[in-house]
Amino acid sequence: MTVLDEQRAAVFEQLCELIVPGSARVGPALYVDALLARMPPPVRDQAVAALDALAPASESAEALAEHERTPEFALVRALAIEAFYSDFVAPGRDVDGAWAEIDFAPPAARRLRKDWSYLGIS
Repeated sequence: MTVLDEQRAAVFEQLCELIVPGSARVGPALYVDALLARMPPPVRDQAVAALDALAPASESAEALAEHERTPEFALVRALAIEAFYSDFVAPGRDVDGAWAEIDFAPPAARRLRKDWSYLGIS
């Protein structure tokens, strides 16, 4: 991890699980950390601040629902959705990605071999 410390990574994965149930299994914090590391500092800082703002609400859907109309929720939600539905699976995790779960398997997608090296993930 480059941007997210252990606590923020854990909070992000809890938020992912609340926003996109089942998504924490793929290791979305690793994907988002790699994205954040490549963002311009003001954008990265805004994303980290949004995560920090939602941290107290990461324990329950009810607590998170109180933030659903905030810009912080919108940003974290977008990151959570991208991390899962991009079909990312962190190295070392033996789980199916989102595409298998939603049965997204057109011919082009079946031939695709995902390479996350552009994010520094191998």
